[in-house]
Amino acid sequence: MEERMDASNFRELFDATISETLAQAVRIVSSDPALLIPGTVILHHQKKAAAVRKNHEREGLMVPPIMITSITSRCNLACAGCYMHGRHEKPVPEMSREVLESVVGQAADLGVSVIVIAGGEPLVRRDEILSLAHHHPAVLFPVFTNGLLIDDAVAATIAQHRNIVPVISFEGFRVETDTRRGEGVYDRLLAVCSRLKQRNVFFGVSITTSRENFPRVTGEDFAREMLAAGARVLTFVEYVPMEPGTEHLVLTHEQKKVLQIVLSDFNRKFPALFIGFPGDEDQYGGCLAAGRGFVHVSPSGNLEPCPAAPYSDANLAQVPLNEALRSRLLARIRQEPEILTETEGGCALRANRAWVEGLLPQPDTTKSA
Repeated sequence: MEERMDASNFRELFDATISETLAQAVRIVSSDPALLIPGTVILHHQKKAAAVRKNHEREGLMVPPIMITSITSRCNLACAGCYMHGRHEKPVPEMSREVLESVVGQAADLGVSVIVIAGGEPLVRRDEILSLAHHHPAVLFPVFTNGLLIDDAVAATIAQHRNIVPVISFEGFRVETDTRRGEGVYDRLLAVCSRLKQRNVFFGVSITTSRENFPRVTGEDFAREMLAAGARVLTFVEYVPMEPGTEHLVLTHEQKKVLQIVLSDFNRKFPALFIGFPGDEDQYGGCLAAGRGFVHVSPSGNLEPCPAAPYSDANLAQVPLNEALRSRLLARIRQEPEILTETEGGCALRANRAWVEGLLPQPDTTKSA
């Protein structure tokens, strides 16, 4: 085997969690054939894809069920605390359309069943997203977007691709959202939600959950407001301090425990999905990054452990995905479960970044210029 396997059955558990989440989504839309049929196709595909991944695992290749693909660093907003800005990367060419299509096609063939599209603002490459969804109708494409590029025409086009799930970024109510994203953004996003709701698009909202906004965004009032706007998925993304001096915004351990209780309660109480990211990592033996549960592709095609850990030793414009997933960096991270244990600071890999950086190939300083 490529690496020693975790003694727990975290892979099977995570696959079961994904299947149950999709099954719950299907139950939510069960009265609407326009959503029920594609939802059932996606659910069935996830079960088949899990079997494909299991076969690869027997051969020593760890294929994650989820691939997060940040297709651009461009954005029409400049939000405080944005992870893409916090990476402090020099501008690099984005993956070409051909490379992006190849990467997604390879992922689908290997058994990746959920391809999260992120940015920057991914809808600056809207036509490519639509093409990917069209050519892979059984793959689920959640698109994490600030929502401001979704006009009537875009909403109508998204409605034709039922495997695209727009996930619109809110920071809480009007005050929290406008403070971080700009004056008037909250009301503009409610208008976007209305456009999607009118066209019966299955869409969600994403909330960066910090120590400061935690009491408000985990309350029933906020959940009811988002559901009234038409959202059927609420994703609570735990804040990761990408900028120095923002560590005080990380959820406390007590808040993380409360969040899991709130999500479970809301999933029973409301006709919607309530999801936490990264979720309860303890049950999976640590962080699910580095291909244990998910992996990240940067705008330039670097295969990375996760969006908050911009380290890579393989670029998908140069090597195939099945080879990149066997990279020394990802394998070594997976072999050290203690490194992936949750730490103060919100991200185990960032807390241990000196160790991770030590795994990267070192430049050859013996060659003359």
